[in-house]
Amino acid sequence: MAAWKVLVVGAGGIAGAWLPVLRSERLRVVGIVDLIRERAEARAREFCPEAQVFTDLRTALVMCRPDIVLDLTVPEAHCQVTCAALKAGCHVLGEKPMADSLRAARTMVRTAERMNRLYMVSQSRRWEAQHDRIRRTIAAGRLGTLTTVNCDFYIGAHFGGFRDVMESPLILDMAIHHFDLARHFTGADPVAVYCHEFNPAGSWYRGNAAASCIFEMTDGIVFTYRGSWCAEGCPTSWNGDWRLIGTRGTLICAGDQEPYGEVTAGTTGFTRPVASLEVAHSPLRHTAMRGALRELLAYLRRGVVPQTECHDNIKSLAMVFAAIESARRRARVRVTW
Repeated sequence: MAAWKVLVVGAGGIAGAWLPVLRSERLRVVGIVDLIRERAEARAREFCPEAQVFTDLRTALVMCRPDIVLDLTVPEAHCQVTCAALKAGCHVLGEKPMADSLRAARTMVRTAERMNRLYMVSQSRRWEAQHDRIRRTIAAGRLGTLTTVNCDFYIGAHFGGFRDVMESPLILDMAIHHFDLARHFTGADPVAVYCHEFNPAGSWYRGNAAASCIFEMTDGIVFTYRGSWCAEGCPTSWNGDWRLIGTRGTLICAGDQEPYGEVTAGTTGFTRPVASLEVAHSPLRHTAMRGALRELLAYLRRGVVPQTECHDNIKSLAMVFAAIESARRRARVRVTW
């Protein structure tokens, strides 16, 4: 069978990470699109000299006739790029977040349905071994019934550029990873949220760079998120530091170390005796972006629906916009998608 043809849209920094992944799966990059032609040409020279270079997406879709479009554009362009690709008969793999609004995300989902094409989002942190181990441990019931999930994220990130002037840089640009992981770990969906968003003294961001959120999830789970992008010193992992509590014990994953925990080993005493938690093994062979791409290829070859297919991923995006709405209204907000 001939290699799947891929059109890459967006030749910025993230393209430098994706193009080697495409090459590792022997996919044929037939074109690169970017508003700045020189940037697309530079990517083509570096990774795929045979690819055509374009500044116009519609022209590229007509001339290249790709099977897959990889959307690496900025969030506000995702809806336009994805819908154009779907209408051209392509399957789409896009970078997070799915869109810059829920209205746009819903349009993308409806377009994928109407065109009978796959649209999935690369939530790359799902394809990390330690995260897969957490999910499998909880799914196996080793903590008993899960009740509580906490995530802390604190980093003093001096990006410069667009993040410094965003209204909600932490929640809109970063927290989607942690919100999606909470769903991934628990298998639960969001119900409602109360969020306090703020910009600490000394912040170099124009918008609110810190937040505390309390999410009500299905199955009675409470997910608490505390984060800041302007916290100098003692940083957490970029993946967040996690504590997950069930009726039998606790699991911790912090600092990108292997997850560990304790479960009850007796029924008496002021605090019950505990034993080490047996954390599940992960069979993941392909991680991060390659894990996402592998799920797309599994769909094309065998019809296996990816875990971050758009009907599912919109739930994680809905958590983002519900949290922002809650902060603005200073009220509990139901999460809808």
